[in-house]
Amino acid sequence: MSVTYYPIDEATARRSHEMMSMRDYPANSATNGYMASVDEAAALVERKKASVSPYYHDKLDVLLDCYARRLAQWTNDYNRNGASCPSVMICGPANFPTRKKERQNAREDALWQEHKEIEAILDKIKRIGTGPVDLTDPYAREMLTDQLQRLQNSLDTGKSMNAYYRKHKTLQGFPGMSDEAAAKNDAAIKAAPAFAQTPTPDFELSSLRGKIKRIQARLGELDKLQAQQAAPSPAEECDCFTLLENAELCRIQFIFDGKPDADTRALLKSNGFRWAPSVGAWQRLLNNNSRAAARAVKAALAKEA
Repeated sequence: MSVTYYPIDEATARRSHEMMSMRDYPANSATNGYMASVDEAAALVERKKASVSPYYHDKLDVLLDCYARRLAQWTNDYNRNGASCPSVMICGPANFPTRKKERQNAREDALWQEHKEIEAILDKIKRIGTGPVDLTDPYAREMLTDQLQRLQNSLDTGKSMNAYYRKHKTLQGFPGMSDEAAAKNDAAIKAAPAFAQTPTPDFELSSLRGKIKRIQARLGELDKLQAQQAAPSPAEECDCFTLLENAELCRIQFIFDGKPDADTRALLKSNGFRWAPSVGAWQRLLNNNSRAAARAVKAALAKEA
């Protein structure tokens, strides 16, 4: 993966160091520290790409570049602030610019708050692909089918372990389980509360069944979405806007001739629609709730016309 490193002002970094320390400034230390942080972020992105759908890879690359760019800007701003006023240990207490130092300290506090925001980009990278499968992902069916199969395997294994334990009162000899693992499981079962003294308690089986039903429902939604993509609903042309079900993006959209007035924008927002400059539309996720909201917005706009 190609990583873009943004320039670090080493001259300012050196001045900042000399304002606070009598030790020599290690050559290129600001640049090296910056690049090490970006490399760590790049390694995180590579690990994430290996575990999520290719659908998310471009988004991960954008987040990495944003992190590298903002961290470089922050590093330069931090060093510029550090170079603006010396430490009292360097210049001595006589005629020390107290007011200037206070401003520098206040700016440093603000910079560290900004640094927290930059580090939060790493949390965004970690969260990519951890939520529900996006039905617009071209790999959505494969991911949902894989989730369904893994859940079904867990349910089947749990039921088989329960049946084996009821018959033998132990998991020793259960197919695919080592004697050591069986002994640990037996001990855990005996130590569990009375209602859970079985390899896979009823509440765990119920949870697995619920998850399976939810994945099956998502596959049903995907079937409907793909049917809509194959035969999209026609756009509704109104006086000053177009109402469109964009099945390809899985969004329902209002497209206006120009910028809608403040009341219209408030109406859209109150019904869950948000402005998407990338597509030039007010939109929200396409589902039955958003269709009802779109009808309400359309009716309200018709009354105003």
